[in-house]
Amino acid sequence: MEGQNATESRTRSETRAERSFIDSEKLKGLAQAPRPGADELEKILGHGLELHGLAIEEVAALLRVSDAGQRARILDAATRVKEAIYGRRMVFFAPLYIGNTCSNNCLYCGFRKDNKDLVRAVLNTREIEEEVRTLLREGHKRILMLTGESADSSLDYFLEAIETAYRVREGANYVRRINVEIAPLSVADFARLKATGIGTYVCFQETYDPELYAYYHPMGPKRNYLNRLLVMDRAMEGGIEDVGIGALFGLGDWRFEVLAMFEHARHLEESHGCGPHTVSVPRLQPAQGSAIANHVPHPIADEDFKLMVAVIRISMPYTGIILSTRESETMRNELFRYGISQLSAGSRTNPGAYSEEAKADLGDTGSQFALGDHRDLDEVVSSLIDSGHIPSFCTGCYRKGRVGHDFMDLAKPGLIKEFCMPNGLFTFQEYLLDFASPATKRKGQALLDKLAGEIERPELRQRAREALAKIEAGERDIYF
Repeated sequence: MEGQNATESRTRSETRAERSFIDSEKLKGLAQAPRPGADELEKILGHGLELHGLAIEEVAALLRVSDAGQRARILDAATRVKEAIYGRRMVFFAPLYIGNTCSNNCLYCGFRKDNKDLVRAVLNTREIEEEVRTLLREGHKRILMLTGESADSSLDYFLEAIETAYRVREGANYVRRINVEIAPLSVADFARLKATGIGTYVCFQETYDPELYAYYHPMGPKRNYLNRLLVMDRAMEGGIEDVGIGALFGLGDWRFEVLAMFEHARHLEESHGCGPHTVSVPRLQPAQGSAIANHVPHPIADEDFKLMVAVIRISMPYTGIILSTRESETMRNELFRYGISQLSAGSRTNPGAYSEEAKADLGDTGSQFALGDHRDLDEVVSSLIDSGHIPSFCTGCYRKGRVGHDFMDLAKPGLIKEFCMPNGLFTFQEYLLDFASPATKRKGQALLDKLAGEIERPELRQRAREALAKIEAGERDIYF
């Protein structure tokens, strides 16, 4: 029966692979839609503030706004949507690259096969353990594990790496959630991945434009556009509840890519009853050995980038938006207000870059791309405290099974905040007690006390205070 189900799943995927849900010509037309008038803009923003999302025509209209005053109205609406759903929480993670060998030749990537200047490495078990220990010592609780697509980084190797990372203990600290970003798999292999206890499966389409996709991916298994476009369908058929989509902005027209991501989310909602858990918005940054990355074909200006993030937040209100350290400190601090809900900190984009032991083994392995924000975790936490945000390391929903449909069932009526706000405070307090610098701890504790006192429901406020007292006394990993 198990084999029969896998065969049926593959058949469904193979049948669907003949049909793309991206109508490129339609989306390119919408990307050039007329700019909305003042009345139409207010109507669209009114819809957005109802927290039910927008129609694709409304998304297209917002993306065309160029007037500074009207853009300010959109940014303000995005801020209100974000605070209504996510409050002041900001969730942290760290990327962990375990290999940079790759059989693809993506023209924009430092890991591409033809980059002969890159020092290649695939971490062994001991090196993975040391990288994880280093991240745990800094205070991280969740990681995003990545590797290139090659025979050197087989699925068996990757699954063993996940199990290795989950086994590591650094005092009372351990990794509570591993998200993964690897090349597309079959339904059966996604079921194997699911069995390791991962969180979100992430895979970027890079560009949703089929012609540009073919140009940027001249060789290797990644060249197959439809195989990548339909990977989330296979992941969900394989039992992965949470998936994360994204585009690499700078490869094509940014308005088209946003509309295509919106269509991708709609497709998953219609086909599987649940859209993506996250969307990522990386901008193309310089990369060693890539002429394209060093001369971006379709650059997106900072003001357009802010608008883009705000429109995504309004149009997909319950979907997390992830921002990496590709962006500068200044840009990241501003985007927190307009929709970002998850971010990396203290990141490195080459294997063996965190621990001194791995560096000693491997030397300076090459990075996938250049970073814009070089602050360590404590510096980023300190900055968030200054802006009144809650630095959160929470993984409670995933371990309580509030994922996929169940998460959205709680998020859409606003009930998820009953869990997320207290859980965020609990992990924030853990960080302050165990890892923060003295200055960060002092001002962080003041913010924590203030926010704990602002929990609206008296019984929830009391439960939170009791949990915070237990953490102060030494207990860890408390979550509702």
